[in-house]
Amino acid sequence: MQAQEQEVRQDGPVASGLAYDTRFRALVGEVAWRGLPQAVQKRFSKRLAEAKLAIYPGVIEEVRFSRAGWLLAQLCRVIGAPLPLHADKGVPATVSVSEDGASGGQCWTRVYARKRGFPQVIHSAKRFAGRSGLEEYLGRGIGMALKVVAIERGLEFRSDHYFLDIGPVRLRLPHWIGPGRTVVRHRDLGEGRFEFSLSLVHPLLGELVYQMGVFRDG
Repeated sequence: MQAQEQEVRQDGPVASGLAYDTRFRALVGEVAWRGLPQAVQKRFSKRLAEAKLAIYPGVIEEVRFSRAGWLLAQLCRVIGAPLPLHADKGVPATVSVSEDGASGGQCWTRVYARKRGFPQVIHSAKRFAGRSGLEEYLGRGIGMALKVVAIERGLEFRSDHYFLDIGPVRLRLPHWIGPGRTVVRHRDLGEGRFEFSLSLVHPLLGELVYQMGVFRDG
């Protein structure tokens, strides 16, 4: 599914002649979208095609794991380590977004520095597909369907279910197999800054992983 390019009038200047991606706007809904800060609208309506890249530098401010969460993060190395592997705070980080040429969606690359050793690099692809309208592909055929909702001053991406693709066959994983509910939050802080956080909570084991950083527009 290719991104839509069109001239769009927002609550501000006319984006005349600029490529505008309407897909997140459609998922959130028109009323909720218009209630978001202009900075959030701008970040999630960029048309990233060909060699275009959005880069957001920041600092990791909080990380915590339960014992089970730390173990899960290590086990997930086999699918590309989609969860943070260390609890270093006060270290630089970068989020970059580009187009996923295979699906027409977006590739998200997160680089987390460490106090010792090389930075951790996490890749995932957001695909505008499935019943929820958005999926995040993690690697090795594993992904999750996401629901996007507007919150105060931002957006939340909430996992609906996890799946496994084996060639052309897709298996929806039962909830008891999954690691729990993943919630990724983008909350605007003003002055070109925003909070980006990830939480993973298991229905029986409680919070497994939490990470939060403050980033700024590049």
